[in-house]
Amino acid sequence: MSKPVSIDDTNFDQTVLQAGKPVLVDFWAAWCRPCLMVAPILDTLAEEYNGRISFVRVDVDHNPKTAARYSIMSIPTLLIFKKGEPVAQIVGLRPKGELKQSLDDVLD
Repeated sequence: MSKPVSIDDTNFDQTVLQAGKPVLVDFWAAWCRPCLMVAPILDTLAEEYNGRISFVRVDVDHNPKTAARYSIMSIPTLLIFKKGEPVAQIVGLRPKGELKQSLDDVLD
C-alpha cells in the first residue's frame, strides 16, 4: 500500500489494531484546510515508508465512533499505532521533516 487508504469505524480494528507493522492514522475532514494541506505530504511519506509503515485515513465526520474512541478534538490529528497501541500523536499541520522523525522513532 503506497497511498493512504480510507478506512471507517467498521474496519478500524482489523486494519489498524491488528496490523503486523506500524500504522499512521490521519484523522481528517473534507472541510478542513490544514487536513487538505497535509494530505500530499502523507502521500509522499507513504511512498517513502512503503512496506514498513501503513498509512490510513479516517474521515471524522463519517466515522465519529473511532474519532471519539481516541478523543480526537482537533484535526488534522495523526496517530501512530504500533502493536495495536497509539505510540505517537501529532496535532495540526507539521512539516514533513517533523513527521519523518516521528515515523523513524517508531521504527527504531
